[in-house]
Amino acid sequence: MFKKSKVGSKSHFNKNGYFFVFPYAALFIVFILAPVIMAVILSFTNFNAIQFPEAVGLLNYINLITSDDVFMQYVLPNTVKYALIVGVGGYVLSFLLAWALANMTKVPRTIFALILYSPSMTTGVAMTVLWKIMFTGDQTGYINSWLMDIGAINEPIIWLVSTDYLLPIVIIIGLWSSMGVGFLAILAGLLNVDESLYEAAAIDGVKNRFQEMIYVTIPSMKPQMLFAAVMQIVGAFQNGQISTLLAGNPTPQYAAQLIVNHIEDYGFIRYEMGYAAATSVALLLIVQVFSVISKKLFGEE
Repeated sequence: MFKKSKVGSKSHFNKNGYFFVFPYAALFIVFILAPVIMAVILSFTNFNAIQFPEAVGLLNYINLITSDDVFMQYVLPNTVKYALIVGVGGYVLSFLLAWALANMTKVPRTIFALILYSPSMTTGVAMTVLWKIMFTGDQTGYINSWLMDIGAINEPIIWLVSTDYLLPIVIIIGLWSSMGVGFLAILAGLLNVDESLYEAAAIDGVKNRFQEMIYVTIPSMKPQMLFAAVMQIVGAFQNGQISTLLAGNPTPQYAAQLIVNHIEDYGFIRYEMGYAAATSVALLLIVQVFSVISKKLFGEE
């Protein structure tokens, strides 16, 4: 893209390359790089969004680890549970569903792919309306009505207030809406694996579809697997909207409080922007660790 060419005795870079890169570079700097740098800077300050920030060094990070009981007892364990089930579990589910669809003919594959992908495009308001109706805490709620009809419960359960059920409900909704662009990337990768590789594998002794998946399919689509893994990880760690829309922020007794909810609580409710920035930097580091692990598993030299 930046091919050098010589004009007289001078060499210069192709300006067309810069022209095409500039829009993305500008958006990346303004909406990603600059906010990250500002968050890192603010994380070392005490800032209430009104007065000028006051430098406090590592105090916010120290308080986050040693003094924030809500973060250590509720937020971090909830986030780990949610990320492992929705992130890792949703990733495995995406691959298995994509693999099943790849073995279908074109028309039913397209229909089922749209059905599975559509929840990821659902707006927060639509999601809240749908699932609040399902988990309404009286006999008019679909779940309560069905459980009472089959005799499983004698009285309605207040699902969205109960500390026992709120996080599992958020996890279920997270899985329901996790078949996003990562799922489509895996499906595209499966459909574009070279058929001759399967024929060669059969000659080498591969005998069933499971062995084909392990020895041919997955090694042939590592770029798509890596992209899907990163998207799934980022989506799992940044998805705090579900619990907020269902039960408010903070959630009852912090039962479904995730790191993103904790950041919103301190940043936009308490206006402790410095502390919220420190929490967001901690979240960024956690996501980076998982992204590096994904790159080690699916990256190529």
